[in-house]
Amino acid sequence: MFRKKIQINHHLFYETSHSPSLVDIVGEKMLGKVIDFCFIENPYYPGDKLLKKLRQKLPVVIKSYPSSNPILAQKDLAAVIHAKPEHLIIGNGATELITLIENQLVENIGIPIPTFSEYIEKLRNSEQAKLFQLPANNKYQLNLDDYAEWIQNEKLSAALIINPGNPTGQFISTEKMLGFLEKVRHLKLVLVDESFIDFSGEEIPSLIPFVGEFPNLIIVRSMSKHCGIPGLRLGYCCTSNPEFLRKIRSTLPIWNINTLAEYFLTQLKDTDEEYQIARKRVISDVVILYQQLKTIDGFEVYTTGSNFILLKINYGPTALEVQMKLLEEYGVYVRDCSNKVGLDKYHIRVASKGRKKDKLLVKALQKITK
Repeated sequence: MFRKKIQINHHLFYETSHSPSLVDIVGEKMLGKVIDFCFIENPYYPGDKLLKKLRQKLPVVIKSYPSSNPILAQKDLAAVIHAKPEHLIIGNGATELITLIENQLVENIGIPIPTFSEYIEKLRNSEQAKLFQLPANNKYQLNLDDYAEWIQNEKLSAALIINPGNPTGQFISTEKMLGFLEKVRHLKLVLVDESFIDFSGEEIPSLIPFVGEFPNLIIVRSMSKHCGIPGLRLGYCCTSNPEFLRKIRSTLPIWNINTLAEYFLTQLKDTDEEYQIARKRVISDVVILYQQLKTIDGFEVYTTGSNFILLKINYGPTALEVQMKLLEEYGVYVRDCSNKVGLDKYHIRVASKGRKKDKLLVKALQKITK
């Protein structure tokens, strides 16, 4: 606990549905004294060698235009995710692609809630969405059979699934996902967000190998999450549907990704072994963090297939109150999930930041419940 409370810019929390960045909240001088468990990332990748190469390349890339031929970057990415390059579209973050998909391809869509807010906010109008409330008494778990039946009854043409779920962390097996896709072959579009799937198993249980079997399937992934590079703004989608690909590509500006991000993609193949070690290390860290959190009275800890964990506060204060206390008095920044549609005001989300930092989070949570 700090001798003096950390001064924070409270107003920033009320100006966006996303969490404000830590540097904006506390300022650069205090940045080294606060640990950010709010923003989700891979703390072990890129490694030092790759970061050094990026730094060395910076004077060249900032004076250069990116390639005007997107297939080159698509080939670099395809080599490590084992997809066909022509099935890929690389975006300036997954949010760019989410916006384009929802504006170009969605007539109406089913959205299980709670969810990542961009999927609701980037629709052309709110009437396009039907919200499927996940049951609080079952830890907001998504039952695919119930969801498929509801989609049919609502006469929807598209459906969203985030796997693992955000903010719940719920992981749905490949077998169950394939069963769901068979049931909803009649839909125009099935949008599956796999931004955290790399942390769901030793072998990555992605649906990318199956895109050729389901023409209505689009997979969206954020590289900010599994590669730990939110500042480079890289995301991608994968589909075998030529009409989907045409419509999305026709709306993308030329040079939609920057030159440093493009250079990063060229390094993926050579650092893939390092990346695989890093993501498995994250998986191991999350298992330990989950076990430690389970020992703290006052919180219900949700199981996770991701690199973050959702907690329900059972000892009285709201998520906002817990967030502010942890930030101001302990230098720990967690995600207040109160503004997640479909979730109450008693949930916080924490991302694993490596075992040493995770221990500090656990200690802080233990102290605030006493």
